[in-house]
Amino acid sequence: MDMFALDQDIRQWEGALPALHGAARLPVLLPLCWHLRQRDGRRALHLAEEARRWLPHAGLSQQAQQLALARLQLVRAEVQWLHGALDEAETLAQAAHAVLCTHGDGAACFDAYWLLASIAVDRGDHVRNSAQLQTASEQARSAGDAMRASLADAAMARWAVMRDGPAAQQRWSEQFDSKAALHPALATWVHDFHGGLAFVSHDLGTAVGHYMQAYEAALASGQLRPAITAAINIGDCFGNLNDHQSALEWMQCALDLARPTLWPRSIGACQTHTAETMRKLGRLDAASELLREALQVLAPVSGARSYANALFYLGELSLDMGDYDMALDAFSRLAQRAEALDHADFRCKAQRGSAHALSYLDRPDDALLAAERALQLASARGDAVNQMAALRVLAMLHARHALPPPPAMLERNPALHYLHRTLQVASSIDGYAPPGELLDALAREYAHVGDYARAYDIALQAGAARERSHTRQATNRAIAMQVRHQSEHARSEGDHHRELAASEARRAEVLQQTSDTLERLSAIGQEITTHLDAGAVFQVLDRHVHALLPVNTFAVYMLDATGTALRRAHGMEAGLPLPHNAIPLSNPRAYSVRCLTNRSEVYIAQVPPRRHAYTVPGTLHNQSVLYVPLTVGERILGVMTVQACHAHAYGERERLIFRTLCAYGAIALDNAHAYRQLQDAQAQLVSQEKLAALGALMAGVAHELNTPIGNSLLIASTMQQKTDDVARLMNGPGLRRSDLAAYIDDAGKASALVMRGLHSAADLVNSFKQVAVDRTTEQRRPFDLLQVSHEIIATVMNRIRSSGHRIDTEIGSGIGMDSYPGPLGQVITNLINNALVHAFGEPGSQPGGGLMRLKASASETRVCIAFEDNGGGIAEQHLSRIFDPFFTTRLGQGGSGLGLSISYNIVTALLGGTIQVDSSPAGSRFTLDLPLVAPQFDGATPPAIY
Repeated sequence: MDMFALDQDIRQWEGALPALHGAARLPVLLPLCWHLRQRDGRRALHLAEEARRWLPHAGLSQQAQQLALARLQLVRAEVQWLHGALDEAETLAQAAHAVLCTHGDGAACFDAYWLLASIAVDRGDHVRNSAQLQTASEQARSAGDAMRASLADAAMARWAVMRDGPAAQQRWSEQFDSKAALHPALATWVHDFHGGLAFVSHDLGTAVGHYMQAYEAALASGQLRPAITAAINIGDCFGNLNDHQSALEWMQCALDLARPTLWPRSIGACQTHTAETMRKLGRLDAASELLREALQVLAPVSGARSYANALFYLGELSLDMGDYDMALDAFSRLAQRAEALDHADFRCKAQRGSAHALSYLDRPDDALLAAERALQLASARGDAVNQMAALRVLAMLHARHALPPPPAMLERNPALHYLHRTLQVASSIDGYAPPGELLDALAREYAHVGDYARAYDIALQAGAARERSHTRQATNRAIAMQVRHQSEHARSEGDHHRELAASEARRAEVLQQTSDTLERLSAIGQEITTHLDAGAVFQVLDRHVHALLPVNTFAVYMLDATGTALRRAHGMEAGLPLPHNAIPLSNPRAYSVRCLTNRSEVYIAQVPPRRHAYTVPGTLHNQSVLYVPLTVGERILGVMTVQACHAHAYGERERLIFRTLCAYGAIALDNAHAYRQLQDAQAQLVSQEKLAALGALMAGVAHELNTPIGNSLLIASTMQQKTDDVARLMNGPGLRRSDLAAYIDDAGKASALVMRGLHSAADLVNSFKQVAVDRTTEQRRPFDLLQVSHEIIATVMNRIRSSGHRIDTEIGSGIGMDSYPGPLGQVITNLINNALVHAFGEPGSQPGGGLMRLKASASETRVCIAFEDNGGGIAEQHLSRIFDPFFTTRLGQGGSGLGLSISYNIVTALLGGTIQVDSSPAGSRFTLDLPLVAPQFDGATPPAIY
């Protein structure tokens, strides 16, 4: 993961995040919260907490989880550091550092060292800061990360300028080329380094240019704190060029960046430098108030250089205001901070300021010691500017107090001695001309000792110096104006480039959103069109419409069968269903009617108030309404509408989305209508199939009963004739014993035959009755498979015999089932009929007739029923389709294509089993694998079988 990211990267992550859900958000959450740590600390912490919750569900290894948790801990640590909670920040950073280094993540270890170095700066521990940055640089190089290594080096160079500008220039200036094209993250620190070098060399115009580039690069790479610092430094440069207006503008810019963050160090630094600018403008009271507030704000980071700066400016302001006790206190505290920071410039300033305050507090001896220490410190560093300032304070002390003269004094008094030494130091600075005030002080001292001629000559030099000073100030103002123009031009150009980049980013974002929307609409279209039920289509449309568009009311109107009205088939308003209503096509005011009749979209961005009078009672007055016709080809099905409570709710993008949903909805509703018609036709054919089966059953019943009943009638008629003959003999010539014996013998035989025939008929009637009851009621009951099979076969034996074929059964006795005998019988009947129609060809085409077998064998919980024939078999290309509805090879020749489809549905849906088919030229075999106990259905109602 990079140390810093650019704004376009942030926009991409922010754009990708809303579409992700659950643990899939983690790969975006981790980099986003890391790179928002200075851009938006509060949001960074919120995203880090969400990422922490998803980590256990992301399927990562334990090591990967620990590394991710350590990275999230660094985010928390940096936010704490920025808010001044240094102890908490350091504890978190050290804990994360231990985990990262244990697992050998070199880049992340660098990030921990970098943060620890920043914390050390705010503690005022610059020695530790340098050590941490040095270790970070080595860590990055060992990990092969050149960017991080350069960042550490640039930061070390930047802080080295604060300690010793000439040494820092000699050590680092060749390594960092200020004109090279750098990544904004690195450019921030390189230009800050070069700006610092230019500032300490008093090349303020160049310094502003570098600080400006540092400022822009810091903002682009999300380094908000360095951006605030760069803006403050730009203000300081303008202040030193006497362009205090520009200085205040840049201080305000820095403060505007800092205040929303609530970071104490940044806010306090802005207030401190603003107060110094006000002091130079003579606004001492305002400067004093702002400085006191700055010191309070900086209290959590009192070890930082910013706090030392505030103390120095407070001391200078107190001297200007004549509050010497306050000045001495401020400079004394500054001396303590200078020792802790190890910054020689603050040591020198603290001693010099203390000497000035002690002088006015009538403590000349202490003042002299402090001034001499200030001179020694400045001389040791070769700091000519601070040497001159210390010498001026020594001259002032000797002029105000009777102090021992310095050793080897050649001038008439100590004040002249120190003033001449000041001129000597000034002459050692290339291009530096002594200021008029220094020469004025020298002229006054010569006048004081009575050397008026020398005083006059020096006064003339002072006048010339003031003239040069005015020229120099004018030059500085010109430089300031030029720098201001250049900086404004650079800012304007930067703003222009950023606007171009932002415009391009917005364009890319729109394209990405359009692509994402199209992809999402495609998926939605697939979901909508998979449903073949109008109610399900309405529910899917309702869900996606509310997810994609601002909707208060959603409704679908369908054209009725007569074509005279639109009827609301579905409607939701504010989460509640709308009642059904009808809109006549003769209604001239209805937007829906206009949409239907014109076959075009109707969009009203702001519904006129007068239209509210026509709102359907019980519904809301919506402000934006959009109607789109539902068309399929040249046919129009109805109208779909979305409505919102606020005006101008639907732009071009929203209307495009709704048009697409309407197109998908029209196709799905048309498919649902066609499917419903198909179901009706299928139900009609099934009904016809059932009637045909019932007719065949009745024909079988009639044929099977005809034989026993016909025989009984024949025997009864014969016995009636014999009875008449016996009666005639008895009433006529006389009845012989042999005639009576023959009659009794015939009567006994006839009675036996009649009884056998009638018993057979009664058994057939009972079988037919049970089969009929089972088939008409789909009654579930316990039954014996062998008995039911015989009853079922009995109903079709007439057709089997008339076709010249036969059927054998091999069913073990005692196979008890708790299932649906009627539907099972329908399956077996369909298999027999299928064999008679398709397996054996035309009657008489197979010598000796065809043979069918019905077999069954049971295990503990299941029964295997096999039906096979020795017919011609099923063609291989038809095997995969024989269970499809309406598939038949005998269309128009007695085949409906529903028998095997119905059988398949009965076996799989109602009986809870499976059916398979195997076929060869030697015949076909259907195998049913059924549970002995059929599955239970909710409400005890089995599924309808078509």
